[in-house]
Amino acid sequence: MEATMIELAPAAQEFGFLELFLRADWVVKAVMGVLIIMSVASWAVAIDKWLSLRAARGKAKHFEESFWSGRSIDSLADEFARKPRDPFSRVFAAALREWKGVRSGERVAKAAGAEASRELNRMEGGLGLLATISSAAPFVGLFGTVWGIMNAFRSIAASQNTNLAVVAPGIAEALFATALGLLAAIPAVVFYNALSANLAGYAARLEAFGDELSALADRDEG
Repeated sequence: MEATMIELAPAAQEFGFLELFLRADWVVKAVMGVLIIMSVASWAVAIDKWLSLRAARGKAKHFEESFWSGRSIDSLADEFARKPRDPFSRVFAAALREWKGVRSGERVAKAAGAEASRELNRMEGGLGLLATISSAAPFVGLFGTVWGIMNAFRSIAASQNTNLAVVAPGIAEALFATALGLLAAIPAVVFYNALSANLAGYAARLEAFGDELSALADRDEG
């Protein structure tokens, strides 16, 4: 029994992740490569969007504090509207152009709403990729799983031997492809839901600010 265990130990070491990848055929390797790229892309997009949204929230807080501090519109325009560098400032600059022109609350609301939509569309960039990865990665992994199992059955047919040592490599490759599919999909789903919720909160603040600008323009018109 001891001799048998010693003989099996080297074989067990061959089932590491790198060994599974190197031993897989080109189809399974391609599947694994695609899934690894998907996983890296989802993390890269998530980190980038989280950092940009965090910076946008910080700038929005500063803008709102300045806007409601009692300063004049001209003073705010000098600081934020001349060279707008964040969504709130750009919405303010777009609304201000209508405000200073026709002094119509309706026109101000339309200008602010249009600019807010453009800003939110820009901020949503990348979320579509996360949604695609979260839905596609499990199926890509499943394809690798099916292909690996097919390889295992082909090994059985070629060797006419049902010994576990014959089918184990193909099954291990198949399970590894499944694991990579889940490894890519699960974080993408979490990232997408978390970022969507945070972006929805930011969008509500931006749209509310546009409504407040419209109300101020109406009062100024009156």
